[in-house]
Amino acid sequence: MKRLLACSAAALAFAATTASAGSHGGGSACLITKTDTNPFFVKMREGAAAKAEELGLTLNSYAGKVDGDNETQVAAVETCIANGVDGILITASSTSAIVPSLQQARDAGILVIALDTPLEPADAADMTFATDNFLAGELIGKWAAAKLGDEAANAKIGMLDLAISQPTVGVLRDQGFMTGFGIDTKDPNQWGDEDDPRIVGHDVTAGNQEGGRTAMENLLAKDPTINVVYTINEPAAAGAYEALKALGRENDVIIVSVDGGCPGVADVEAGVIGATSQQYPLLMASKGIEAIAAFAKDGTKPEATEGKSFFDTGVALVTDEPVEGVESISVAEGKDLCWG
Repeated sequence: MKRLLACSAAALAFAATTASAGSHGGGSACLITKTDTNPFFVKMREGAAAKAEELGLTLNSYAGKVDGDNETQVAAVETCIANGVDGILITASSTSAIVPSLQQARDAGILVIALDTPLEPADAADMTFATDNFLAGELIGKWAAAKLGDEAANAKIGMLDLAISQPTVGVLRDQGFMTGFGIDTKDPNQWGDEDDPRIVGHDVTAGNQEGGRTAMENLLAKDPTINVVYTINEPAAAGAYEALKALGRENDVIIVSVDGGCPGVADVEAGVIGATSQQYPLLMASKGIEAIAAFAKDGTKPEATEGKSFFDTGVALVTDEPVEGVESISVAEGKDLCWG
């Protein structure tokens, strides 16, 4: 069922879909994603809905209009509090600005779980269910450096990030890539302060194809000799490829990315992306719903993976060009696992 929630004079709207299982008496949950168009979040919603149906939870799903739409996510949190849900799963567009609203939810006795993107501070959620995003970046950084071999010392790298606000997921992937490539990241909690001459520059993409194309064009205008491109996700990578192809450079630049979605794995197979780190949004969401069901039943809260501060849902490097010293899986394997 589609509903519209009007919020303040701005009348911002977000979609709410309900998976009704109330007859089972299993409690209720909210899923709030950054958008409802990115395939990553579509699969997350599917995973949450399927698990809610299985466990007898009533689930309402909300999404911002675009990545970065904090106001709409705040309105969604307020609705979830008013509805007295047992738990909220959220991929935050603004990892710090959303915190006061989520604190209100926790004060109301609602379990808050961050999916994919840690909050700032991370303990503003009861738990984070996510890929190890730093490791995801590190894997593609190591792979790219190994592909270049000795020429890695002379690389010209374009960094296609998410947003100027530097949400945690973007910082972790960015800094992981640079660490894997062998670049001093300076302050690990932000990007853009490094002084390694191999970094041509950073631009932001909003995590979509159009943004990736524009950001790549901007960086190529700064230095047309770029030969390595890091991208925050695969839609941005597809846009970067378009910009490179327009200049006839699509075959002499290494593009690496993160997500491992089915379209992204297809782009690895087609040679658009050299390697991508695969994460598992369906698993994140389904495990989050399981945690809310347990909390609704007896107040049990989820625990972090041993040795980590979050619940790790796994990551794997996908490429058909494996390199020594970097564990990876094939495109065929990536196809079987994509969006899992």
